[in-house]
Amino acid sequence: MKIVCLLKQVPDTTEIKINFETGTLIRDGVKSIMNPDDRAGLEEALKIKDLNGAHVTVVTMGPPQAELMLKEALAMGADEAILVSDARFAGADTWATSSTLAGVLNKIDYDMIIAGRQAIDGDTAQVGPQTAEKLKIPHVTYVEKIIEVNDKFVVVHRQFEDSYHVIKVALPCLLTALTEMNAPRYMSTYGIVDAYNHEIIRWNLDDIEVDHSNIGLNGSPTKVRKTFTKEASLKADLFEGSEREAAHLIVSELKKRNLV
Repeated sequence: MKIVCLLKQVPDTTEIKINFETGTLIRDGVKSIMNPDDRAGLEEALKIKDLNGAHVTVVTMGPPQAELMLKEALAMGADEAILVSDARFAGADTWATSSTLAGVLNKIDYDMIIAGRQAIDGDTAQVGPQTAEKLKIPHVTYVEKIIEVNDKFVVVHRQFEDSYHVIKVALPCLLTALTEMNAPRYMSTYGIVDAYNHEIIRWNLDDIEVDHSNIGLNGSPTKVRKTFTKEASLKADLFEGSEREAAHLIVSELKKRNLV
């Protein structure tokens, strides 16, 4: 079985700060990490490799420094790594990103593609499904557990509000994984040494077939104008009374503000 994992290097959001003059994120000096949902997807691919045998390829679209994340994935047990990097990809939204990734995946043999549900720096959860649609393959999102997998189909638990769906999907397909799916393994000492002796494949725009009108900032139908944090107000009114009186008061206030 051939599994491709889509990874993204993201800023560690616990350290993110915002430039209030420009409304943009301050990324300089901020630690970058492998997106948590993507890491869970990689771990699931490696578990399938351990149990049934599989060739695991990791792919990322990003700047040259994303190579470090790919080295980490190789050290965890991935077999091959592809870095897709080109200044012409800069400013891509989910549409442009998925267009580029689809162009990359059209060059790779795969039975299953596993991506994270969403990236913590964007939280759109759109890239995985959009990529599958452009590849014209079935996809299942919010996968919290893989129950069964063979060379013809995969059976998964899909998270759904307070329950879950059990879905059987034919291969090839794309799954998006939740962080809760598993506990990702650590890199081994041998894996680290092997990763740094492993050559990473590097592709740019000229190496893939994709409509140039659908890539980068110019090919993005959505654009972020400003990023800002919601200002918190310390104004508060205090009331005393019984639980019943408090409940009536809350409902009354919500009605006044047309919230219920």
